[in-house]
Amino acid sequence: MSLSMDPPSIGVGTWAWGNQFLWGYDPKQDSQIEAAFQRAIALGLRFFDTADSYGTGRWNARSETLLGTWCAALPANTRETFTVATKLAPFPWRLGRRGLDRALSASRERLQGKLDRVQLHWSTARYAPWQERPLLEGLADRLLAGEVAELGVSNFGPRRLRQVHGFLAERGVRLSSLQVQFSLLAPEAAAPGGVAEVCRELEVELIAYSPLALGWLAPSKERPRAKPTGPRKLLFNRLDRGAADLREGLVNMAATRDVSPAAVALNWCRSHGAMPIPGVRHPDQAEQTAAALNWMLSKEEVLELDRLAYTNRERMPANPFQSA
Repeated sequence: MSLSMDPPSIGVGTWAWGNQFLWGYDPKQDSQIEAAFQRAIALGLRFFDTADSYGTGRWNARSETLLGTWCAALPANTRETFTVATKLAPFPWRLGRRGLDRALSASRERLQGKLDRVQLHWSTARYAPWQERPLLEGLADRLLAGEVAELGVSNFGPRRLRQVHGFLAERGVRLSSLQVQFSLLAPEAAAPGGVAEVCRELEVELIAYSPLALGWLAPSKERPRAKPTGPRKLLFNRLDRGAADLREGLVNMAATRDVSPAAVALNWCRSHGAMPIPGVRHPDQAEQTAAALNWMLSKEEVLELDRLAYTNRERMPANPFQSA
């Protein structure tokens, strides 16, 4: 596996902002999350990823609403220095070339105009392949009309990525990015013939979501992790039993470098050409994330982490909407 010569940056994921089911969101956390957002901006993190489906129950779309509110409060010259990307879900009732128009307008309103890149949240290739192309054609229409600057996709495999890149190119539309699950516990993107290789070939930015495996790859002595509940508890228990060697290697490498294990995990993604977008809910998480930008793993360290990743018998659950 070849390593990127020019490592990507690191962005911020906002999945947890409003997600009660998986992340235990409570509106009382908003001031803390806002402080983390402000700190991330101050430290030079320049990409924020959200989605119109982030937020559970009554907090539906809360992530976009919070991000839009805080972006609007910034000076205009600061807002221009970073990118906000949202993802629109191809729900079954969003059909045809105009199927995402209302969703895009609603996201733009919640984000108070700070919307630089729109992404299709997942591929429908596995269950409704006929739905996907008209939706992407409609988003391309919006880009060509100047309503949004950039277009990306999420949860597309290498074959589907080539197809989408091809028909968008025929319309003169550049595909800016692909977002997939990618971490030491989900390393498939970096395998030969995987999306990392295709993204390099097509000059499409690769974005790694869940780069810390929902927090399991980010143990911290400074701020001990609270025991997760619900689905994360079940996942963590399984990983604690089956992926101990990987985390031990990660922790030992971090100790040798005097950095956090999270920083090592993020830089492994960067070494394979992907911009990781870890979740940031605390100011200290913003600090740790930004600190990872200041150095890179050696080739030998990357190869050792590759070995641990590919020999490890436990993996993150695959996204069911990920296409081939």
